[in-house]
Amino acid sequence: MAQSGKRGTFEHPLVDTHAHLDEVQDVGAALERSRAAGVAVVVAVGSDFGSNQKALELAQEFPRGVYPALGLHPGQMGEMGRDGVQRTLEQIEASLPGAVALGEVGLDYHKRVRASADKEWQQAVLRRLLELARRHDKPALVHSRYAWADALALALQSGLDKAVFHWFTGPSSVLRAVIEAGYYISATPAVEYHEEHRRAVSRVPLERLLLETDSPVSYAQANSPERYQAQPADVARVLRAVATLRGLPEDAVAWETTANACRLFGLQPLGSSQG
Repeated sequence: MAQSGKRGTFEHPLVDTHAHLDEVQDVGAALERSRAAGVAVVVAVGSDFGSNQKALELAQEFPRGVYPALGLHPGQMGEMGRDGVQRTLEQIEASLPGAVALGEVGLDYHKRVRASADKEWQQAVLRRLLELARRHDKPALVHSRYAWADALALALQSGLDKAVFHWFTGPSSVLRAVIEAGYYISATPAVEYHEEHRRAVSRVPLERLLLETDSPVSYAQANSPERYQAQPADVARVLRAVATLRGLPEDAVAWETTANACRLFGLQPLGSSQG
């Protein structure tokens, strides 16, 4: 099997299942680089009214290469205020039928976030969002920092069949429950160095694993003090790290994770010529 991320080395195209393209500079150039790295599709996630609108616009500008997900990030709620949150909920409800997922949504119990959006408000908003996802039969892309058990409990209570626990770093007991519920987790570039994330990625069944970059988040580099800003092309980097961690051929991981993404998001099968 091929062992590099250059174009043509993967038998199967890749999917970046979670990227904040509204924050990426020169999206067209970034997508060209991602295609050269074998990435056929990017799911552009939203976090507030403006980024949701941008995700929809980018999907129109780059058909078949970008698909929108509409979200309301808990970390944005305090800045948005009650009126902004309500406006965004209404936007999501109106536009979700044209998206492939609800996301990024969830809970964030970091003290900085709770200072402006307490747990009760976050949970109330997430309940409404998960109900929208269930009603429209869309997967939810769930942020759960320091709130893994509560986020899972709300997903289960909602009756939602499809969810992705994005960048999961929670305890093994919650991971087992996520898997038992039939939900997914996504591997990010942090799989190269973050021990909790590496443990989760090593233990989840391959048929419940997705790849993502969370672009343009910055990540550490192994054996280096330097950081780098992720872009969708770095899905190839995530693939290599996952394959190494799990002792699997890269093409086997590429095939399975892309099949998972196509099934979850309702994408047409991706031919290798699209990579």
